[in-house]
Amino acid sequence: MKAKGALALKVLTAALILPLFTCACSRPPRKAAAEGRPKVLAIENFLADAAAHVAGDRFSVQALLPVGADPHEYEPSPLDVAKVSEASLVIANGAGFEGFLATLVRNASPAGNGGGPVILEASAGLVGRASGAGELDPHFFLDPIHMIRYVENIRDAFSALDAGNTRYFQDNAAAYIAELRALDRWIDSEVGRIPQKERLLVTNHESLGYFADRYGFTILGTILPGTSSAASASARQIALLTERIARSGVKAIFLETGTSARLAEQVASEAGIETVTELYTHSLSAPDGPAPTYIDMMRYNARAIVEGLL
Repeated sequence: MKAKGALALKVLTAALILPLFTCACSRPPRKAAAEGRPKVLAIENFLADAAAHVAGDRFSVQALLPVGADPHEYEPSPLDVAKVSEASLVIANGAGFEGFLATLVRNASPAGNGGGPVILEASAGLVGRASGAGELDPHFFLDPIHMIRYVENIRDAFSALDAGNTRYFQDNAAAYIAELRALDRWIDSEVGRIPQKERLLVTNHESLGYFADRYGFTILGTILPGTSSAASASARQIALLTERIARSGVKAIFLETGTSARLAEQVASEAGIETVTELYTHSLSAPDGPAPTYIDMMRYNARAIVEGLL
């Protein structure tokens, strides 16, 4: 049942995105940056970070969403539409993560000329997990091994846009993939400090499912039901979660940046446990913060989770 539900939702997401995605990525870049390099626009900054590793000096890579923005709730501005229309390639997470994406791309596509940006769904090809609410979980990127598929998809899209530099993109991708595999080994080692029976996670919403699957955690529950931070919880759901936490012996509730801590602190107080705030699950930090790159973000989160459960 879980696999069937995930597949159906994945197909629905593809049906929304694919009409906007021109598979003929081999067409030449539509526009170029001021310095002469084609523009690549990643929706989220962690995608921009990964893309920049692959692009090297061949593309100008920027992020659309500002630091701290939540893709679940983001509302694009006219300036965002202009940025999309100027890009040669737009990289999105996909899988329903960016609910605004279809409208944004449609608004950025000149009517009647068959144009519009090329869209790459970075998570394409990954098999999704169903959340506790039966939704497809789009947070693939919080598993570094899944992130490898993102990098491979980005590499292939860049090679299609600029076939003369295929080997360059392949080499850059291979180097970054090696870093992701090293990151995975490091996280696994850190998590190994937590006894298996104590690897229980309570989060604001269900964003750490793939992380949990990869490193042997159990998602005990979430403050908000499902995979979107825009969801709301009923009083009964909160009461049931509080009881479950009290029975389980879980040690902390984990919240991402930008999240209201009110409900979580209420639950934590009643259950007699702590809240751990400021996980980076949807955005990197500012350059001078603790998580300015994807690898830094994952290391920061892993440390926070391990320390919160020890």
